[in-house]
Amino acid sequence: MATYKELEPVIQLELHKGVVIPAHPLALTQDRRFDEKRQRVLTQYYARSGAGGVAVGVHTTQFEIRRPEINLLETVLKTAADEIDQLKIERPFIKVAGICGPTAQAVKEAELAAKHGYHLGLLSNGGLPDFSENELIKRAHAVAEIIPIFGFYLQPAAGGRLLSYEFWRELAAIPNLSAIKIAAFNRYQTIDTVRAVCNSPRRDKIALYTGNDDNIVHDLLTPYRFVIDGETIEKRFAGGLLGHWAVWTKKAVSLLEEIKQCVAGGYAGVEEMLAKGIEVTDMNAVLFDAKNSFKGCIPGIHEVLRRQGLLQGTWTLHAEEKLSENQSEELDRIYKDYAHLTDDDFVKIFLDAELKRNIQASMIQEV
Repeated sequence: MATYKELEPVIQLELHKGVVIPAHPLALTQDRRFDEKRQRVLTQYYARSGAGGVAVGVHTTQFEIRRPEINLLETVLKTAADEIDQLKIERPFIKVAGICGPTAQAVKEAELAAKHGYHLGLLSNGGLPDFSENELIKRAHAVAEIIPIFGFYLQPAAGGRLLSYEFWRELAAIPNLSAIKIAAFNRYQTIDTVRAVCNSPRRDKIALYTGNDDNIVHDLLTPYRFVIDGETIEKRFAGGLLGHWAVWTKKAVSLLEEIKQCVAGGYAGVEEMLAKGIEVTDMNAVLFDAKNSFKGCIPGIHEVLRRQGLLQGTWTLHAEEKLSENQSEELDRIYKDYAHLTDDDFVKIFLDAELKRNIQASMIQEV
């Protein structure tokens, strides 16, 4: 009989409360080698910003870290976990590890995540076109025996695959499926997933997180209600696990709190929140380079972090991956138009404090 790794109750509570989980970028030097110092600074930034956790080894971290000639997956997992431990954060901080590939690879990655103390594995179904839904469920069970699962629906509109209502009912039945990230670009497919969760006896154990960077605020404001056995059941997106939240994270934390207050207050001020949602979407269109089929997505994230001093450059593991034409100018525009949604002042204070800590540490070592 299979046994499943249980999620810590305090982490489960935090997931359901709803938090900001940035998708952690990969810091590189100019010669495209791993920049451990700046990688650790990024992790510190997310923790100091008030984020509820980080997701490491996901798209924003660059899937290529798994290639044998690069071989950085365990390095980035370990670096983030070590830094979080050293920070001694006095609140729950959720560590999510990206897991992908066929079953054997997924199991191996789950073992790495568990080894380094990650709470959940974000299980991607991408790159497995030959797997049937039944095979994907079996793969999920294999991973669930090692680490609690954070399900992930990357819908076809975002380059993923169609998964049925029945698939999500089966996935929801896995005893330690604790959350599902939905890249909710297609509302019909999103409703399938949420309805499947609502129909599950485990619905109160599963938190929903938006992965839909182009509609963040609207997703977080929207209730999903279904009548099940004569009872109205409601689920909401509790928080987000987002590449967009890898930048301006301090303001993302404030934004999520505003949304929670709006909902708790009977949607007082919802028009203002919806207007702010359009501003966030406009920012995301530039950050992710939507007009060029997202080719400048990761460089866009890196450019914001570079401008703030958190990264040294915009380098990725692909030499040809750069900002698209006019993307830098468009970033200038959104900085001008939406300064209230950026956190450059906070980052400056954070980096000044970090510099002082490093100088003090150096002086102690010299003594």
